[in-house]
Amino acid sequence: MKRASTFVRLLDEGAAVSFEFEGRTIEARDGDTIAAALLANGIDRFRSTAVGNAPRGPFCLMGSCFDCLVEVDAQSNVQACMTRVEAGMKVRRQAGLGELA
Repeated sequence: MKRASTFVRLLDEGAAVSFEFEGRTIEARDGDTIAAALLANGIDRFRSTAVGNAPRGPFCLMGSCFDCLVEVDAQSNVQACMTRVEAGMKVRRQAGLGELA
């Protein structure tokens, strides 16, 4: 279910960049983190927990909590709040622990 976004950009600067999230094209701005771009597009569920499959999304937005883990170009355990968007990247929600190296 998609909810209305409460995320507001303070500045709408930078070149447009698009990437894919679960098959959907997401528009972002150059310099956005994955978390910022997803939140700006009304997406707030980034992963599910290993036990109970509970939804999780960004909490601290500074790399401390690990609730925003996603898969980027088939790599698990990427912190969406610490990773900048790159054109053409493919991002998916992470299920559970993801692939452990």
